[in-house]
Amino acid sequence: MIKITFTFLTVLLLNLSLSAQNADIDLLKKIHVNRNQNLDKPFNFISESVYPISLATPIGLLGVGLIKHDKVLQKKGLVTLASLTISMGTTYVLKKIIDRERPAINYSFIQPVIIETNGSFPSGHTTAAFSTATSLTLAFPKWYVAVPAYTWASTVAYSRLHLGVHYPSDVLAGAVIGAGSAWLSHKANRWLQKRR
Repeated sequence: MIKITFTFLTVLLLNLSLSAQNADIDLLKKIHVNRNQNLDKPFNFISESVYPISLATPIGLLGVGLIKHDKVLQKKGLVTLASLTISMGTTYVLKKIIDRERPAINYSFIQPVIIETNGSFPSGHTTAAFSTATSLTLAFPKWYVAVPAYTWASTVAYSRLHLGVHYPSDVLAGAVIGAGSAWLSHKANRWLQKRR
């Protein structure tokens, strides 16, 4: 009885895994193969904006905070930097452990616009974008901060699919890691402030 249950569960899990992989590549195929190629350069530009913007954000907050002698702004800069460091560290480790191949290696119909050589899972660009967007939104909880920040981060995530360098699950994982790291950093900062 236990052998039959174990076999059934194994077959069920393998079936679910294959079905999720099929949905993953099907969605990527719909986005990448049918893309408007005139948007390749703009989406590449958006994709390349991630690391400069993600680094400039905490440095800018810290710099302005130091110039204005504003301790609150300095702390927001440090929390944003901590979030980015945690999220990118997590992504780096997962990329090394999982070492998922890029979509173009396994599917000939994916012709990436740019060449990426490191692991595919999770998306580092999406991680950094959502870490930055969530940090900014938590630091300055106003709609006019949240809407542009998340619009930019979502466009970055979509650009990675448009360019053919990531699966949708890579992008989703990156968004969760980035936003989660920002949220955890924000909560940890509040907890530390209460303990003082």
